[in-house]
Amino acid sequence: MVTGIVLVNVERAMIRTVIEDLMNIEGVSEVYAVAGEYDLVVMIRVNNNVELADIIATKMTHDIRGIIHTKTMVTLNSYAKVDLEKVFLGK
Repeated sequence: MVTGIVLVNVERAMIRTVIEDLMNIEGVSEVYAVAGEYDLVVMIRVNNNVELADIIATKMTHDIRGIIHTKTMVTLNSYAKVDLEKVFLGK
């Protein structure tokens, strides 16, 4: 499983619409509204980097109106108290 963490700046008036649009993308597991430099933190959990790239480069930045800027981090390792693959990928 590949996990992407995307920090997102959004046009203020469109934040609710952007959150709804993000949650409709397969592979987006969570969206957090946050305080600070960014407006949203988007967690993406997919099978491979190709799927991650498609979500970030196409579905998020081209298909969703209101997103101003994104900054993406790709996890190298993950540590959790639960088996994340079972939880998110049903394995």
